Amino acid sequence: AKCQCKLLPRERTNCGYPGISAAECKKIGCCFNASTPSVPWCYKPKQKKVKKVCPNDPYVRINCGYPGILPRDCTKRGCCFRAHPAGVPWCFYHRVTEE
Repeated sequence: AKCQCKLLPRERTNCGYPGISAAECKKIGCCFNASTPSVPWCYKPKQKKVKKVCPNDPYVRINCGYPGILPRDCTKRGCCFRAHPAGVPWCFYHRVTEE
């Protein structure tokens, strides 16, 4: 994604080798920008920001516990707990979404 390559020159971490072409740089999953001298032109993209959310739809829940698990044991596993509705897991995994 283009926005992942928007880094200040001083924030760039070298990703290639001296003289690497733009095409070669992009082929290895890195960003290329030759507009600033004496900083890496081929550099690592910014990490995507992700956040964990508890899915709202009870029917997409993926079980993280066992029948009768206590809320504190569920959250200790790093999972979501919602004691409703019947017939779906009450202790379930987060979904990871990109911001």
